[in-house]
Amino acid sequence: MAGNSALYAAQQVREQILNSAADILATPRDGLDLEGGLVVCADDPEKTTKIEKVLRKAHFASAGNTMFMAAYFYEPPTDLLAGDFKGNYSMAYAWGCHGVEVEVDRRTGQIDIVRYIAAHDVGKAINPLLLRGQILGGGLQGIGWALAEEMIFDQGKLLNPNFRDYKMLTALDSVDVEPILVEDPAAAGPYGAKGIGEPGLLPTAPAIANAIYDAVGIRLRKLPMKPEMVLAAIMEAEGRG
Repeated sequence: MAGNSALYAAQQVREQILNSAADILATPRDGLDLEGGLVVCADDPEKTTKIEKVLRKAHFASAGNTMFMAAYFYEPPTDLLAGDFKGNYSMAYAWGCHGVEVEVDRRTGQIDIVRYIAAHDVGKAINPLLLRGQILGGGLQGIGWALAEEMIFDQGKLLNPNFRDYKMLTALDSVDVEPILVEDPAAAGPYGAKGIGEPGLLPTAPAIANAIYDAVGIRLRKLPMKPEMVLAAIMEAEGRG
């Protein structure tokens, strides 16, 4: 939604720039285009100029000076859930798959993540560096969600309302997340792009839970999966509860 809004607003500004350039360069608008930071004139290459010069002349003109601005509101044609809980909630569904390898200490319940791979269908990777950073951050946030972070209540009162008692992972606890970008363009997305906000976080806890089950045969269904919870489940499975 934000990407399409930005795209369509940028297209409007593009037209404003080209229309102004046509007046400044005294050439038909149809013969102008934007390319590599330049206003390119197909009919007269000598009139090709930098975009910044066109913007400066338009802004500092003695009369009719202007700045190029545009606003665009984009709402995708989705179908919200009805009473039968059926609908089409997104025009560009995102998909992802996380794989986690863990080591579990049977004596203490300590969980160490050995390897973490996160593959996501991003539609079109417009900014690959930013996408990898988002997947990286989502994975690390998900590890904290899965293994450490917990809000403790007693009769409705939050007992750990600060970062001293609410245990968040730090840089020392981080692991190497290996991001994999899969491109399957979405027709409704800007240049085929899909969202990568929540998808980088959601698969983490289930992947870790499945890895723990594969390692020691216990199925945990409550978060966070702290060492004492893991150890208790192991002892119960082994008849030492």
